[in-house]
Amino acid sequence: GASSPGGLWGDAGVGFATRQMAGLTKPTTIIEVAGDKVTVKTQSTFKNTEISFKLGEEFDETTADDRHVKSVVTLDGGKLVHVQKWEGKETSLVRELKDGKLILTLTMGSVVSMRTYEKAT
Repeated sequence: GASSPGGLWGDAGVGFATRQMAGLTKPTTIIEVAGDKVTVKTQSTFKNTEISFKLGEEFDETTADDRHVKSVVTLDGGKLVHVQKWEGKETSLVRELKDGKLILTLTMGSVVSMRTYEKAT
């Protein structure tokens, strides 16, 4: 499928103001792993979120754009695979560390979006 920068957010129904800001600000993501418990903290200029979960165990999550989803996160090699399901739809977020950078691959239906985050020093 074709990958367009704004396409994914449009599909997700994110408000325009939020979408504009999301383009300007790169949130800080902190991932802490302790045994099979993972905490993901996302800090941005307009919203801070924190979720904790156990690997391989389904949990309820409210996304940044206020979707209520069932999520399950697994570790696949060096990748953190996060699958969200709601209303018969599915999104997957794969976070992978490569050369000191965090690569986030977002897949929703046929739309794939890729973001690279520099590791904070």
